[in-house]
Amino acid sequence: MTASIIELTDTYTAPNYARYPVAFVRGEGRRLWDDNGKSYLDMLGGIGVSCLGYGHEALVAAIKDQAAKLIHTSNLYYHEPGALLAQRLCESSFADRVFFCNSGTEANEAAIKMARRRYSDREKIVACHDSFHGRTLGSLAATGQAGLREGFGPLPQGFVHVAYGDIDAAAAAVDADTAAVMVEPILGEGGVVVPPEGYLTGLRRLCDENGALLILDEVQTGMGRTGSLFAHEHENVSPDIATCAKGLAGGLPIGAVLATEAAASGFVAGAHGSTFGANPVACRAGLTVMDSLLTGGVIENCLRSADRLRDRLGELAAGREDIKEVRGHGLMVGIEFDRPSKPIVESCLDKGLIVNATAGNVLRMLPPLTITPDEIDEGVGILRDVLA
Repeated sequence: MTASIIELTDTYTAPNYARYPVAFVRGEGRRLWDDNGKSYLDMLGGIGVSCLGYGHEALVAAIKDQAAKLIHTSNLYYHEPGALLAQRLCESSFADRVFFCNSGTEANEAAIKMARRRYSDREKIVACHDSFHGRTLGSLAATGQAGLREGFGPLPQGFVHVAYGDIDAAAAAVDADTAAVMVEPILGEGGVVVPPEGYLTGLRRLCDENGALLILDEVQTGMGRTGSLFAHEHENVSPDIATCAKGLAGGLPIGAVLATEAAASGFVAGAHGSTFGANPVACRAGLTVMDSLLTGGVIENCLRSADRLRDRLGELAAGREDIKEVRGHGLMVGIEFDRPSKPIVESCLDKGLIVNATAGNVLRMLPPLTITPDEIDEGVGILRDVLA
């Protein structure tokens, strides 16, 4: 069956993904199974999407119930799941307004448009080298990785890139012509890089001094991933705009732009839209995720599990010269090696552990926030065996 799935996929879909030769057929908890019955411990969570794991009882029930009631209307009308999720996000964050879409790149694209609409007389948006904001032309222009932009020019103009984590470099770029500063609280695709303490606070100050908006890309860091609902909460920084997606609906496609009243003021009727944005089923799933994070103990479990994972990886790294650094925040972890990490990822997959290679030599872990201590020990044990 796996061979047939691979053959059909490779024959009929665009060849833009370098997939591993595995076809998954079901999941439960933090595990996936292929069609041969082999079990895999998932410490990647669909690249940070499956925050509640697989087959989560409340999430499955909510999706089933909403699908039986109403799958889609359009944004010409109102519906309850969208209204309630917008309320929950605003009441749980800095935001006054929410715009719903379907993915992280759409959320970042909308955030860029929101900033440009707010300051139509300003052309500059300051972003960072090694950042990743998505694949649409606007979010790709903001992305600070030249290799990802290659072959897609000309891209939208006005984006200036500076060194990530360097507040002096940002200060040299932000001026009266700057509409916004757009940054990830932690670089995700750029190698799980945590900036120096006070970096976000410094960016907030620069934006205030120059009348610019602060846009935080929380697509990967949001929804409890770092041990708080949003990563910017660790520095008590309040952005003007924040984007989220990935874990927001626990596996269903959704994106959201959170904004203050002032930042969202340009999004008047007809200024922007999304056919599938605020899909009732995805919004109902989002409500269940929010309940699980804020009142269901999932964020608390994330914090406990993060401590366990960091301890176990610290023990693994001790005495190994090939591990240069273990870094991250919460259950967003990067292990930097002195060599390419993809062969390590492939060997882990062969032994039943799902992790990811990013930034060339970084092994990334983004496990479901419901992962247990025993599963962490199991996963690090498999990695230890692979490295041995």
